[in-house]
Amino acid sequence: MKVGIIGGGGRVGSNAAFALQMVGAVSEVVLLDVNREAAEGEALDLRHGAAYAQPIRFRAGDYADLAGAHLVIITAGLRRRPDESRLELINRNVGLFREILNNLKSVSLAEDAIILVVSNPVDILTYIAVKESGLPQERVLGLGTVLDTCRFRSFLAEHFGVAATDVDALILGEHGDSMVPIWSSATIAGVPIRDYPGYSKEAMDAVFERTKQSGAEAIRLKGGAGYAVGVSIAQVVNAIALDKHQILPVSTLQTGALGISDVCFSLPTRVGRKGVEAVIEISVSDEECIALQTSASVLKETLQKVMQ
Repeated sequence: MKVGIIGGGGRVGSNAAFALQMVGAVSEVVLLDVNREAAEGEALDLRHGAAYAQPIRFRAGDYADLAGAHLVIITAGLRRRPDESRLELINRNVGLFREILNNLKSVSLAEDAIILVVSNPVDILTYIAVKESGLPQERVLGLGTVLDTCRFRSFLAEHFGVAATDVDALILGEHGDSMVPIWSSATIAGVPIRDYPGYSKEAMDAVFERTKQSGAEAIRLKGGAGYAVGVSIAQVVNAIALDKHQILPVSTLQTGALGISDVCFSLPTRVGRKGVEAVIEISVSDEECIALQTSASVLKETLQKVMQ
């Protein structure tokens, strides 16, 4: 599978490329960036590690070099400020994103090509890509709350002193301030989290708040997130490349699950080689359902301003 990373010279794009080099199931990665030298440097550095990594061909290129690409990952965008919500990025990033989509329309991508949106605000930009990319809606998805879920599980594992791989808990809704933790189905190795030693509502609220603030904290400490988002992107890429039919909380166009439609945000979604295979309408508590509907409303308010 040939993959293009737009923004491949930046922190998120290059970390995604490195994660793919370690665990990726793709054959070729083309890095594009407005800073061509940065993309060239990242591709060179990745090639230096080829002997001890996955057999992936890395190179820098332009849009023409995406011809035949099966998957295009869009990570390009302006960086979020520490005190800025992801939704506040909308006015600064939509113009750039639409320019990228227009450039992609001139490229002869593979017939079954998929777009994966990572740039923030990811849910808004994914909706724009669904409406303006020209691809079927099932072949457009956003990273959504995959990263938030990864952080959430990692923090829960730290609190309970267990392996993060044993934690099964979801963050759904917006990748942003209105994200929703789904406590009603959270488990540790199959044990409901409310029954696990060390559980308390106060502790769980603190874990969720830490999860929600993680992006801003990473910006404050080191300028932005990188490694965890790279790993999260690789999860989605491998689900597509290996046709895994994996359930991931990616951002997709909602068409009625939990009473939510005409907005892109994250619900459990089966992902495979054709992109979005199905959205899973899981059982949630009444409180969680209301919170998810509120999250959708928050996004719709912004979409109304953007899509005018």
